[in-house]
Amino acid sequence: MYALFSVAYIETMHSIRDWPAAERPREKLLSRGATVLSDAELLAIFLRTGVAGKTAVDLARDLLTDFGGLRPLLEASRQHFCSHHGLGEAKYAQLQAVMEMARRHLQEQMQRGDILENPDVTRQFLSSRLRHLPYEVFACLFLDNRHRVIDFEELFRGTIDGASVHPREVVRRALHHNAAAIILAHNHPSGIAEPSRADVQLTRRLVDALTLVDVRVLDHVVVGDGCGVSFAERGLI
Repeated sequence: MYALFSVAYIETMHSIRDWPAAERPREKLLSRGATVLSDAELLAIFLRTGVAGKTAVDLARDLLTDFGGLRPLLEASRQHFCSHHGLGEAKYAQLQAVMEMARRHLQEQMQRGDILENPDVTRQFLSSRLRHLPYEVFACLFLDNRHRVIDFEELFRGTIDGASVHPREVVRRALHHNAAAIILAHNHPSGIAEPSRADVQLTRRLVDALTLVDVRVLDHVVVGDGCGVSFAERGLI
């Protein structure tokens, strides 16, 4: 009898519903905003439920430890993600949908007006599209004469430490979109966003090639960990 009571008591204490309201992740988010929550608390809201003997927060903490942090979890392959206890195909599909909605939200924010008025949103969008890739990608944001977004394209893919970029193809795509300006972007899979000498030389070649067809290069953003590096802010363009 005592043993049954003990098990029931422990299971009750493992329910987030029994926590003080101010400590429950969902109530904290609603009253104080999402930014005050820890990674584990945010993940717990996404998970909704825990597993036997663990609350959603306990499970979230274990998963963050197993994956090595929030970003590796968000960027995990389908097979790796679904192999963990408490996760599965449904959770993987939900996560991919949430991440894609976030990317589209950032893109819509950019498309509402002059992209130069939202440099932080632009970098967040480029990071959301390129940071998780295990290989280098060179991409372009094509803009009209009011610096509004026409389209975003990944033009070249490479290996973990480089991608071959052909200026003629960049010019061809700019003319295809009738772009008046362009923002170049590429990722460093290592996470170190510091531009290399080759990055600087390539940018100069692209600026020269695009100038011949009256297309301005507004920036070149190198995506890595953090907010990335802007050539324009560095005075490299």
